[in-house]
Amino acid sequence: MTDLHELLTTNFNFTSFRGEQEAILRKVWANENLLALMPTGMGKSLCFQFPAKVRDGLVVVISPLIALMQDQVFKAQDLGIPATFLSSTLSRDERLSRQARIAAGDYKLLYVTPERFRKAEFLEAIKGRKIQLLAVDEAHCISQWGHDFRPDYSRVGEFRALLGNPPTLALTATATPEVQKDILAKLFMPDAEIISAGIERPNLALNVHDIYGIDEKIRAIVGLRHQHGGAAIVYCSLIQTLKKLSSALNRLGMEHLVYHGDLAPQDRKRNQKRFISEEAPLMIATPAFGLGIDKENVRILIHAETPSSLESYFQEVGRAGRDGKESSCHLLYDQDDVTIQMEFLKWSHPEPEFIRKIYQLIDEKRMQVDQGGFDFLREQMNFRNRRDFRSEAAVSILERWGCLEKSEDPFPYTCVHAPTDEQFATENGAEILKAQNTKLLKMVQWVTQTSECRLNRVYHYFGHEHETPCGKCDVCRDNEELKREE
Repeated sequence: MTDLHELLTTNFNFTSFRGEQEAILRKVWANENLLALMPTGMGKSLCFQFPAKVRDGLVVVISPLIALMQDQVFKAQDLGIPATFLSSTLSRDERLSRQARIAAGDYKLLYVTPERFRKAEFLEAIKGRKIQLLAVDEAHCISQWGHDFRPDYSRVGEFRALLGNPPTLALTATATPEVQKDILAKLFMPDAEIISAGIERPNLALNVHDIYGIDEKIRAIVGLRHQHGGAAIVYCSLIQTLKKLSSALNRLGMEHLVYHGDLAPQDRKRNQKRFISEEAPLMIATPAFGLGIDKENVRILIHAETPSSLESYFQEVGRAGRDGKESSCHLLYDQDDVTIQMEFLKWSHPEPEFIRKIYQLIDEKRMQVDQGGFDFLREQMNFRNRRDFRSEAAVSILERWGCLEKSEDPFPYTCVHAPTDEQFATENGAEILKAQNTKLLKMVQWVTQTSECRLNRVYHYFGHEHETPCGKCDVCRDNEELKREE
């Protein structure tokens, strides 16, 4: 039997495996298909870095997160693994160069988005390689019942067949029993084993505060920051809320960092590095911050706005207390935030005719689109609500379908082909919207209930039996107070 421990100590700077890493790698070594449920911070990257470094052949990692691929490649290269990625951010020359090197066998670890499998040139580049493992990261994106469904992810089973059905490892931090079953069905491996590393986070104290308006949120954040030392993250769903909070904290002289999509990439990177290196920083960010960032000592995590699902919420609070020490999580609940999330969901799934019209405008009114960008598109579609981002959602969908491609134009997309009826049928926007609204309802029910331990409610949602109250959340503390008064 292969001595995985010896391979670990020889090839990596670790003396032992964490959690279920060894059990997962035993299955990988036996070339078995597997779904692994691993909480944030439990070292899932090692599960595909390990075979890439130690065994022959190519490991292909399917990931939805282009923004993280570069960092993941750097980390793999630091471990001595020949690694690269392919994405729409690369120039044509760079993409062709990397594909030639993939074909030549120069790389052992490759990160791609599922959309890459629609490119004939990519399939040509890997057809001669032995695929020793297909790793599907963030596998919940496969299921339309998951909290972050990506239609192209639902075709990963087809892409797997194109690769000759190599041994497959699907990985996710959060998936309900329904989603787990759907993942395996969509990957055409319904009988594959499921290994769960558990989702228990007994060191997290989950708290909900009823709040009304931005001023109360600011006061709550300032108060909580003074109560709790150490590294802290405040999450905002809306960039405009984030900017208001940041401006208020600046006026109050409270030092902090910011991270959001409107920042220049170099500013995001600089703030991210400062957060990791400083002892007790405060970061105000959108939920994209924290993905792939391994800072163990986040002591307090605040949601300034209500997340759209319990999956998103638990994944985000999972970025606190990775060192196992006590950490405090606070959700500032304003009923108006639920309306905002409902609008978000609605606008994320524009009607087919809306998407067709957006493509037509980009194709036929190129000069005006280059000059006015999304503002021009919004005006042409006869709406001026600044929180209505259907145009951005439509462009994102068209890019994902391959109807638009990134370009160097002022409006950074060029037309490839008009959307087809088949693509609209695959998207199934109405059903996805219904599923996402159901998840938002479950989130609100979790927030507003005040009788059962909050942590246990999360465990039950994910299909885990756990009845002992945590004793730390606001509900447990209130229940204990009632007992004492009786």
